[in-house]
Amino acid sequence: MKKHLIFLVFCISQGLYAENFKDEPIKPIRAPFAQVSEEKIRLGLELFQEKKLSADNTISCASCHNLFRGGVDNLNRSIGINGAIGDVNSPTVFNSGLNFVQFWDGRATTLEDQMDGPIQHPKEMGTTWAQVVEKIKQDTKYKARFSAQYRDGVTEKNIKDAIASFERALITPNSKFDKYLAGDAKALTAKEILGYSRFKSLGCIACHQGQNIGGNMFQTMGIMGDYFKNRKNIPVNEHDLGRFNVTKREQDKYVFRVPSLRNVELTSPYFHDGYAKTLNEAVLIMGRYQLGQTLSKEDVDAIVAFLKTLTGESPAILKETSK
Repeated sequence: MKKHLIFLVFCISQGLYAENFKDEPIKPIRAPFAQVSEEKIRLGLELFQEKKLSADNTISCASCHNLFRGGVDNLNRSIGINGAIGDVNSPTVFNSGLNFVQFWDGRATTLEDQMDGPIQHPKEMGTTWAQVVEKIKQDTKYKARFSAQYRDGVTEKNIKDAIASFERALITPNSKFDKYLAGDAKALTAKEILGYSRFKSLGCIACHQGQNIGGNMFQTMGIMGDYFKNRKNIPVNEHDLGRFNVTKREQDKYVFRVPSLRNVELTSPYFHDGYAKTLNEAVLIMGRYQLGQTLSKEDVDAIVAFLKTLTGESPAILKETSK
């Protein structure tokens, strides 16, 4: 009883008791935006795992976005056809439908547009849409399923639509923090609540808020210090220029889409370059280069404890297909 009272007093002092949750800058995750037929989503799932989408039939979307490892491959940079090493770290596909743009540099505005990148990139799938469409058309199983979902059958547009429909279903709800926001004051420990309090008071919340706890804005990597100059053993390269590669505007150098922090404990290594190997290291680096702060061990530990509460349930479509 005494511990609960202490916990309650702490919550109230931080403005985090149940009646205040609705005013928090982080919002509980919602279900996918549009109602899509389950069969179309299942078709998208199959295509997401289809290696025929690559030039040599060895790489699928799931090769770099493992559906059972947080939607990533946990590599610094992904491996494409012929063993080619990609240019940047592969972000998670989970909750990607909540991002306001796709890719680290934001060069695609939709999940459908995003697919042009990996399909045609020589270090990823290394093919063309014409080749992909022809291979899928030749598969009688796919031909029948596309005919059932689309009047015009197998086309580039319809392949994109099916995969994007599946990706939008990759929502990970009901994290401990979502339950806390829903009014369950006991969902988090005192340390986890302290971590959230410090996450806000230090300024992390300025870039990581909303439903996806990020993914809704661009930000410069290294606002309060030269991250790239001090990065060890990795020379600065064109991929570090971020949004500049899209806009060619000087002010967009080193600017990237802010990543979502949902399921972040599962998606190491971190940043566009995969430089930070652990959450603790990532938090320290962010403190120094984004906030201008040298964070104490206590702050880092508390913030990491909070970040681990952002791991949600496996997407419903994956639970259903694994039965």
